[in-house]
Amino acid sequence: MKYFISVAYDGSKYYGFQRQKGKLSVQEVLEKALMKINKGEVLIKGAGRTDRGVHALSQGVSFELDKDIPPERLVNAINSIVLPYIKVNYAKYVGNDFHARFSVKEKKYTYVINIGVFDPIMNDYLYNYNKNLDIKNMKKAAKVLLGAHSYEAFTSGKRDNYNSIIDSINFTKKNNIIKITFVGKSFYRYMIRNLVGALILVGEGKINSEDLKNILDLKREGNYMTVPANGLYLVDVIY
Repeated sequence: MKYFISVAYDGSKYYGFQRQKGKLSVQEVLEKALMKINKGEVLIKGAGRTDRGVHALSQGVSFELDKDIPPERLVNAINSIVLPYIKVNYAKYVGNDFHARFSVKEKKYTYVINIGVFDPIMNDYLYNYNKNLDIKNMKKAAKVLLGAHSYEAFTSGKRDNYNSIIDSINFTKKNNIIKITFVGKSFYRYMIRNLVGALILVGEGKINSEDLKNILDLKREGNYMTVPANGLYLVDVIY
């Protein structure tokens, strides 16, 4: 039987989602749990390869089992093994042509910034920026990033294709916490963290919307930082 599960995890406890030799990953923990349940080999496919420190509220995962286990029972069985830093939100049957990565229509990510005083308790779960930002200018500048573009200037590493579509970038601010939410088809390595770094430069008044557009259009890296992984959350995967 083929299954889909939605998985939440604390990224600070793992070296990313994808299995890595000699380093604990979310994939390794899930596969070991499923092999124990299945009593045989299980290979999982994830919707995205979140980096070390990146969290997930709903990562998409697909796999096949030799036996037919009702989805609710499967959730309980997996959670009895993987808690407390990984949790399966729900499970369901899927067709043989379903693939957790290639069937994705959109992904939703949120980046969390603390502009107030340093918070040591939450340090693994947000970016302790601890300085004020002009969110109005950041919202204005973010509009130039929307739509279909080559995001080469904001992607780390070499790829054959840097094209993607960002459908929306939304900002919320509550007390001293700013959340920036991105919805789009594909986000490449460090892309969101680089985009947030560039938007922070806008919020600091060091660059403006036109500067950001030039970085995007000219495909040249700007003088922005790659913000830390711990502020980034994979919120949802839309199929």
